[in-house]
Amino acid sequence: MGRTLRISARNATFQQWQALLANRTKRHRAGEFLVQGVRPISQALEHGWPVHALLLDDTRRLSDWGRDVLDRTPDAARFSLSEELMHELGGKDEEVPELLAVVGMAADDVTRAVRHQPDLLTLVFDRPTNPANVGALIRSADAFGATGLVITGHAADPYDPKAVRASTGSLFALPVVQVASHREVVDEVIALRRAGLPVEILGSDEGGDVDLAAHDLTGPKVIAIGNETRGLSGAWRAACDQILRIPMAGAASSLNASVAGTVVLYEAARQRT
Repeated sequence: MGRTLRISARNATFQQWQALLANRTKRHRAGEFLVQGVRPISQALEHGWPVHALLLDDTRRLSDWGRDVLDRTPDAARFSLSEELMHELGGKDEEVPELLAVVGMAADDVTRAVRHQPDLLTLVFDRPTNPANVGALIRSADAFGATGLVITGHAADPYDPKAVRASTGSLFALPVVQVASHREVVDEVIALRRAGLPVEILGSDEGGDVDLAAHDLTGPKVIAIGNETRGLSGAWRAACDQILRIPMAGAASSLNASVAGTVVLYEAARQRT
């Protein structure tokens, strides 16, 4: 285990960590992000994500969990920070974290989330704007047995701290990929079909033609959920084999995008079991 370096001021190193929280461009340029919280850090370790650095509160004796994290990451750089600096990076007003982790990002390769398997259930989130919605949908996708999640177009970042927190660690358990266009997903589906996997592309929209529960959601599926305000793009609509609707009663005209995605995933899981 290497030595621990002490950071006592808001120097350039500290500012780099602040940038990982606040600046998407710098986060992706560095290829790493800051992870807050016991469960997310534990899940990152459990699923083998690369931990580049650990930040420790220099006023606190490490818990059993904290010592275990250090034991499992012998190659990670270690930094000791004052309580005040840890509080600034911790993301919670009322609590100073014992430990924070700087973790390397996964590759944005669409084949991680859309791959040849008979039970393929990939959810696509088209141009989401709210990182908390992204994190919530990642959590639902993990809970209901999706095999991957793809974020398409100009969208919120799944490595935004709000998304990471909202996923409660599921970001590390599920293949999550960002791609520039729907075309990358569609091209991969075409390749899978040519290889003999009968993948169906479905969309969810309040103006869909078929009720969600009336459609067969077993077998390999890619299901697209639209943007929070504008729904599915025209390109995704054209790519879908069928557009499904979620029946609703009451005065609500639509559902929050992450809620709609959760309903779709629940119905798919119900049919598959």
